[in-house]
Order: sequence, then structure tokens, then C-alpha cells
Amino acid sequence: MKARVTITLEDLMMLKADARGFSLTPRQPVGSLLAGRHASRLRGRGLMFEELRHYHQGDDIRLMDWKATARLRSPHVRVYSEERERPVLMVVDQRSPMFFGSRRAMKSVAAAEVAALGAWRALDSGDRVGGLVFNDHEIAEVRPHRSQNRVLQLFHQVVRLNGQLADPSAKQNETDAGNQPIQLNAVLEHALQVVKHDHLVVVISDLDGADDQTQQLTSRLAAHNDVLIVAVYDPLGISINGAPGMLAHDRGRVWEISNSPGFRDEFQATFQRLLDHWKEIFHGLRVPVLPISTASPVAPQIRSLFGNQSR
Repeated sequence: MKARVTITLEDLMMLKADARGFSLTPRQPVGSLLAGRHASRLRGRGLMFEELRHYHQGDDIRLMDWKATARLRSPHVRVYSEERERPVLMVVDQRSPMFFGSRRAMKSVAAAEVAALGAWRALDSGDRVGGLVFNDHEIAEVRPHRSQNRVLQLFHQVVRLNGQLADPSAKQNETDAGNQPIQLNAVLEHALQVVKHDHLVVVISDLDGADDQTQQLTSRLAAHNDVLIVAVYDPLGISINGAPGMLAHDRGRVWEISNSPGFRDEFQATFQRLLDHWKEIFHGLRVPVLPISTASPVAPQIRSLFGNQSR
């Protein structure tokens, strides 16, 4: 089946119906095929102190304020309420390496679907939503705000940059400009200027170009914010069987794909080394990494990875 090449605003709007059965702020550890089942966890919304009151039967004993109880000589508990909103920043990769897909959809399309599902879910939870949508030569910024209009602004930027991937004239203009392609680290540095604390930063990318600096920047983001990595991959990127005359194109370079067993084994070994590199970058930071395949609908994958937890 031919992969879906581009996405439309209507497609992203329709995903609102599928933005259910999961939470972007789960209270359970987030399992990951890439980072292992370590105790990665998103902090979720903060808690605000409301009042100190007398203990009532049925109150959680863990909320007991023992100092106040001793001072007032009667049991007292501290009452908290959950913060009503939290800014969510979707960092959506639409660079040229994302313009690849062997089944169902391009990686760029799957990334757009993840962003839409996350944006709809966050808005429904009362959070502010914004994003950084980037391709090889542009970073489009949409500041977080709690409104459907702001979500639509984010979607318009996603659709615009997604469409440029399939537009030969846009690619030619970028080539003629002679600028160096935007790297993932440049976008993370931009994110650091947008978010200061208590944000949820969702990075949706194939992680092309991730390196040691990526680890440093992610660490700085995660110091005062929650960070979630959604790693989009295509099954053909894991295993490939070549055939005589099969060619691969990447950034103007062309390779012939060999049909020898040695080439197939080396290809798989290279992908495994890439996975190991991702583990090294994010595992020590306790940042959840959720792998999303282009071969299957995105919404069921997200619900499965988040353990079908709904708020």
C-alpha cells in the first residue's frame, strides 16, 4: 500500500474524535521500547496548597500535617488542589528526512498526527497549547494559549510546512538560498527561549542528527519542565531487502541498495547502533521515549504506550 504523502487541516481537525483514552500527564511510569522500563515519569500538573483543616474520617492519612496536629492538639490535614492548566509545547519535525514512508504514511504525516492528538487532548484538559514546527530552513513558533484558535494556528503551520515537503519548487528555493539546514539542536535551543518552567515539551521527530549536544539541551529543558520524546520511525528503516537497481536518495546523494545478505545485516546493525545511541542520550535523563511507527494508525499506538490511562 502506498504511503500517505501529505496531511490536510481537515485531517488534523478530524483527529479530535480520537484524542481520548490517554493522558499527556500520566501518573504511572511510562514504558518505552527505546529507553527501557525505568522509572521515567512525567510530573503532571502541580499541586497548590489550599487550606489546613480538621481531619475527617476517610481523609488520606498521608496528608496529615503532624506539626500542626501537635501544635493544635487535634488531627489536621493539608488540603491541595491540582493546578488548572499547564502550557504544552509541541515541537514538530517536518525536515526532509521525515519525508519518507513505506507503509500507511510518511514520517512527517505521522508526526503531524501525533501533534494533533496531543494538542486536542491538552486543550480538552484545560491546558495552554502551542508549538514549534520546523523544516530544514524555518522554525514557525506558536505561543501556548488555551483556545481552539491557537490550536488551529498550530495546525496551519504543520500543514504549511508538511506541504512544502512534497513541493519541488519549495525545495528548489531552499537549495538556491544556500543556507545550512536547521538541525534538531537549534530547535531545542529555540525551545529553551520559549519555555522557562512548568511546561510539557513534546518533541516529535525521527531524531535525525541527535548527538551529545542534544543530551545537554534536553537536560536543560527537563530541569524545570517535563519532556516527552516521540520517536517516529518507519519499519523499512529497521530492515531492508535490496533488489538489483534499487536506489536510495538522501539530501541530493544517491546510493545503490545491494541485495546481498551482508548489506542487510549491516543495515540492521546500523539501526541498532542508532537505537543504542538514543538510549544513551535519554536514559540517564529519565526522559520517556515513545516509539511511533508509520505503519499503523497513531491514536491506538499512543493509547497503548500510555497504558490506556485517561483523565
